Amino acid sequence: MDFQTIKIVLALAAPFLLATLWAVIHASQKEFGSLREKVLWMMVAAIPFIGFLIYLIFGFRKGKKMGEIHE
Repeated sequence: MDFQTIKIVLALAAPFLLATLWAVIHASQKEFGSLREKVLWMMVAAIPFIGFLIYLIFGFRKGKKMGEIHE
């Protein structure tokens, strides 16, 4: 592989890596119904390329911010 190809691959993969890292960190900072559910969402968010999309669509609004009053 030449240097140009490596740059293109990295440029295409970097946004997915950053989005995946963001989703895993975001899930770790939320309170879900149980620890099991939290770990499940963190694992889903860590799936390369599509995990962050699944988390954004289905899991993003499920959890509550840590320290938020539950009424």
